[in-house]
Amino acid sequence: METIATALADDPLLGLVFLVCLGIGAQWLAARLHIPSILILLGCGLLAGPVTGVLDPEALLGELLLPVIALSVAVILFEGGLTLEMGELPRIGGAVRGLLLIGVPVTWGLVTVAARLLLDLPLDLSVLLGAILVVTGPTVVFPLVRQLRPRGDSGPILRWEGILNDVIGATLAVLTFEFILEGTHEGAAMAAVLGIGKTLVVGSLLGLLLGGGLVVLLARHWIPDVLQSPVTLAAALLGYTLSDLVQHESGLLTTTVMGIVLVNQSKASIRHIVEFKESLRSLLIASIFILLAARLEMEALRQIDGRAILFLGVLILVVRPLAVFVSTPGTRLSLKEKVFLSWMAPRGIVAAAVISVFALQLQARGIEGAERLIPLVFLVIIGTIAVYGLTAPLLARILGLSDTHPQGLLLVGAHPFTLHLASALASRGIRIVLADTNRHNVRAARMAGLQAVHGNALTEDILDHLDLDGIGRVLALTSNSEANALIALHFLELFGRAGIYQLPGENQDTAGAPAHLRGRILFHPAATFEGLHERFLRGARIKDTRLTAEFDLEDYLSHHGEDMIPLFVVSDDRTLTVLEAGKKFDPRTGQRLITLVGPETSRKKQDAPPQEVRA
Repeated sequence: METIATALADDPLLGLVFLVCLGIGAQWLAARLHIPSILILLGCGLLAGPVTGVLDPEALLGELLLPVIALSVAVILFEGGLTLEMGELPRIGGAVRGLLLIGVPVTWGLVTVAARLLLDLPLDLSVLLGAILVVTGPTVVFPLVRQLRPRGDSGPILRWEGILNDVIGATLAVLTFEFILEGTHEGAAMAAVLGIGKTLVVGSLLGLLLGGGLVVLLARHWIPDVLQSPVTLAAALLGYTLSDLVQHESGLLTTTVMGIVLVNQSKASIRHIVEFKESLRSLLIASIFILLAARLEMEALRQIDGRAILFLGVLILVVRPLAVFVSTPGTRLSLKEKVFLSWMAPRGIVAAAVISVFALQLQARGIEGAERLIPLVFLVIIGTIAVYGLTAPLLARILGLSDTHPQGLLLVGAHPFTLHLASALASRGIRIVLADTNRHNVRAARMAGLQAVHGNALTEDILDHLDLDGIGRVLALTSNSEANALIALHFLELFGRAGIYQLPGENQDTAGAPAHLRGRILFHPAATFEGLHERFLRGARIKDTRLTAEFDLEDYLSHHGEDMIPLFVVSDDRTLTVLEAGKKFDPRTGQRLITLVGPETSRKKQDAPPQEVRA
């Protein structure tokens, strides 16, 4: 181990490659095991650092370590800002304001008291620890929300709280840290108010100016396409640095506001920028968490005792529930949603980064008890991620906020045929969400009363814009068979292979592709996009028929068998069966059969086998 450690320290190139490979490998392993990636990242960091001594962040990066961490956090929050759409605020604004304006002070005060009484920390350090632990890490919350897809408003609320709380917590921690270093508390309340006010003004103004400037440059095509993502990244880093020079630690707010400005404008497309930032975020999170964990020392880890575990329990069982319930009276949240929010406050990278910087400086100043802060915060990070990550899915199911067998459909491609299909299903109580890159199609869907999102279904951020409450399957219905196959693969982890469907390609090429490279083939081998579209233009229509004892499937086939393509079967309890090409279906009396009936096309003369049915 000493030989490896020496080699990594002596050769920065080797050390950086080791860091990146370890981080990405940890994220891959977490994805395979379906557990929060930060748990694996922290474990790898502890093994590489204090346990084996293979990785020494100080030797690897030297004086660049803290600036690299600071800039990485700024980029992560900028990318987080790109997920916050203002259109959500009319619905969830009351709860978000309550959690920020009431929940943050309540959490800060309760954590301070708990640290003072349970951990016997000095009052100054207790206040600092409380400020740091008001954060709720979006790098952990976002993947959990995507996995759970909870009903109602709790998902968007957690996203907004996670991003904004990180900014607030970092600001409060900086102000507290400065008070500790100054060694005086005279006028502390006024200084805190002024400091927060300056941070809000400077961070917001610079974020609006730089974000608005980027929008102008992008909308007027003054930046070449190949440079748009790098220029945006440079602008975010510049905004963070300039803001910090004007008002210490206001840079995180600046980058967050820049992201919010970019995502809530319609003058310029930022899809490619979002895709770039997602990849960069994954790389930064992987590297930074390993670096932070590797900086820990075994002596510090040995300080974790029963009192620290009790402190963690108080945070989870007392502090978070009180903060949520005190913050949300009068909101539209149900009791179940409040309980769910009370059980979702994992800490993440901002808490780790801030305490890693402050604790070392406090130790250098000889502040008693400062050496206990880092292991305490990392205990809270690991503990909250483990508890919430492993138990939140079960709680969501118990509360009825997460469907065990959701019947709704995500339809990718909002062309006219799909809109009629979606309307027929929605009229039967099936929840439908559409996604399309064509703004005209999205507008038409919304005018038809359907929920539609403008965006590329192949980007990672689309999951942050889609409300997948009650959605259990995805149907790829675009005109591009290759894109349909990619969409099927993209949503595979979220919906599972059983919940992924796509239209067949021309000449049945998609149906002949390996099953692991495509979704299940919809409806009929001849039901390609071109075939359905042509038939629909010639007057075909969606027919919704209830089968009865007097008019059963045999009667239906005798009327429409020649030109009918069966699509779905809907039961009285709104159970939806998606019909698959070449598979038998057996609708029963009382169920509704949704089909496409109408003019035949020349494509019917292809030698595609007829749909098998069983009366």
